Amino acid sequence: MLIEIENCADSLREVQKILLLCHAHPDGDTLGSATALALALKAMGKEIAVLCDDEIAPKYDFMFTGVHRTVDFEPELIVAVDVADPELLGKNLNLKYGEKVDMCIDHHTSNRSFAQATWLDADSASVAEMVYELLRLLEAEITPQMASCLFTGVSTDTGCFRFSNTTSRSHRIAAELIDAGADSQMIIQNFFEIKSRSYAMLEKMAMDELQLYLGGRCAIMPVTRAMLGKSGASDSDTDRLANIPRRIEGVVVAVTLKEQPGGEFKASVRTHGDVDASAICERMGGGGHVGAAGCTLQMPLPACVARIIEEVEKEIG
Repeated sequence: MLIEIENCADSLREVQKILLLCHAHPDGDTLGSATALALALKAMGKEIAVLCDDEIAPKYDFMFTGVHRTVDFEPELIVAVDVADPELLGKNLNLKYGEKVDMCIDHHTSNRSFAQATWLDADSASVAEMVYELLRLLEAEITPQMASCLFTGVSTDTGCFRFSNTTSRSHRIAAELIDAGADSQMIIQNFFEIKSRSYAMLEKMAMDELQLYLGGRCAIMPVTRAMLGKSGASDSDTDRLANIPRRIEGVVVAVTLKEQPGGEFKASVRTHGDVDASAICERMGGGGHVGAAGCTLQMPLPACVARIIEEVEKEIG
């Protein structure tokens, strides 16, 4: 059932014990949106916890000051934040809560309506924009910490306001968050500028393996477990790699293939113009947005590359 922001606010007001779920392989939007909402609800006197199935990188630590990451209560309301499919919760959270999600707050057109109620705003560049409007409706005081959480969500899902999903609303909300105390300089520096030595080595190895296909219109860059081991980088370090291939002149579809611990490959697809990344990934069991989407392929790397080329060719001709 689709609901509006007012229904979402009413549901949050009516209960005291709320569990917020983030998606696996967490990014700035799912974590920033969930923690900002958690902090606001906690200030309203509610008992809140935020869970994520995967390890959370240290660069997100500032978000979790005062936020519980374990559950010692029986939730009255379970809310998925920035989650289009229960499988995206990760194996453990999906097994425990996948069929129990009461409400979902999301902006993905590929949302599978798995929750009892879904507040979906596909026009929002990030869920953080939605949560900002929700907090205003709840008349919550937006603290500097909450503002930094939301600014992280807005900036990371828009590629620091460079992606095609960026709107004037994105800029207005970002400005209001800065006015509310968001540490925009720290966030931009940590998420878009500074590279660890291990990440720099991983990026170099990945770039060495990058190949162009379909007349240079498709770039595919593999990232294997061996590369992670050799570089010393962590899984969270791979997040920034997805946008590298899309910077190459002439490329309209950029794909980063990240090998997972189980041997499968997670494809992160980024596109330019009207090329629909979500359509490409949906045909391979995934989904997302027009300009950014993803899927998981249970096959060896050469087969992954061949399958992706096949689906990209269908999309761009």
